[in-house]
Amino acid sequence: MFGNASRVSAVFTKELIQMRRDRLTFAMMIMIPIVQLILFGYAINLDPKNLPTAVVAEEQTPIVRSILQGLKVSGYYDIILETDDPHKSNELFASGQAVFLVHIPSGFSERLVRGDRPQILIEADASDPAAASNAVARAETIVNRALRHHLKGPLAFLNAAPEPADVIIQSRYNPEAITQYNIVPGLLGVILTMTLVMITSVAMTREVERGTLENLLAMPAKPAEVMIGKITPYVGVGAVQVIIVLLTARYLFDVPFQGTLSTLTFGVTLFIIANLSVGFTFSTIARTQMQAIQMTFFFFLPSLLLSGFMFPFRGMPHWAQWIGEALPLTHFLRIVRGVMLKGGSLIELQMEFLALAAFILAAGTVALLRYQRTLD
Repeated sequence: MFGNASRVSAVFTKELIQMRRDRLTFAMMIMIPIVQLILFGYAINLDPKNLPTAVVAEEQTPIVRSILQGLKVSGYYDIILETDDPHKSNELFASGQAVFLVHIPSGFSERLVRGDRPQILIEADASDPAAASNAVARAETIVNRALRHHLKGPLAFLNAAPEPADVIIQSRYNPEAITQYNIVPGLLGVILTMTLVMITSVAMTREVERGTLENLLAMPAKPAEVMIGKITPYVGVGAVQVIIVLLTARYLFDVPFQGTLSTLTFGVTLFIIANLSVGFTFSTIARTQMQAIQMTFFFFLPSLLLSGFMFPFRGMPHWAQWIGEALPLTHFLRIVRGVMLKGGSLIELQMEFLALAAFILAAGTVALLRYQRTLD
């Protein structure tokens, strides 16, 4: 019914031999499930802790120090700056280095003692609503709990009030917490990563499979010239994708655009070149188009999960954040969201641009070193 056992065995043996020869494909089949297990099991956290926080404290009193200590102990707020200069804290906030700004006004302690229920302002970066939601929800409880041990003796009457202090939460950049404002700009980076890396790696590998690589090798063109010539047409493909996504974001999803088009264009150009460099590098490693596609997926999976697109970047453990910082999508997401939602400038986002430039240099160098001008 199932055919001759010896013939089935022969085909089975042949496939085992083929799998042994195609070590890259076999390695991908083993590594991809392992990577998925590790990333989903350890790196993904929907309740981010230790979120970077800048504090503008216009007075230094025991009561104020208790509030700051309460924020630290809660585990949600990691105070990276304490200052009385709002300009310094706003720079961190605009560049994305701080997720929260805590403002404690002058005279806060005096008004608290009088029972005037003074206000504390906490500004939250809502460009990624999921990242700050739990910390925002617990802010008032954390602050007032920190004040309770001061409300003794003559101040015990304040315990009868609803809360000794009024915590005002102000969400910036996406105050309505509209998910599309966060997701749609991020999709621009995801689409470019998925398509450009694959297209470039497959295009070069196709030359090997079809035997047309000899024509390239016979040309007097240098490796750098071949690389530039191969990837330049796909820059245009990336430009078309960018235009489609931006028009859709603006006219279909009504995503705001606060920054300048020139800053975004510069960031998009660097990101496109970075992905094309990765694709060209993969093409120097893969021997078949299938291998090129597998390597693309192996690169795309951590980019999707560790860049901050699907899950809050600050919620991941430090080792996962280190990996994420090495991925171009992480920095591009900060650029595109920073420009579109925050109106970020080239100066404010300079570290992200420098990171993309460094990645291009590294990936391009590896590609050129691996590119062979002979058939050996």
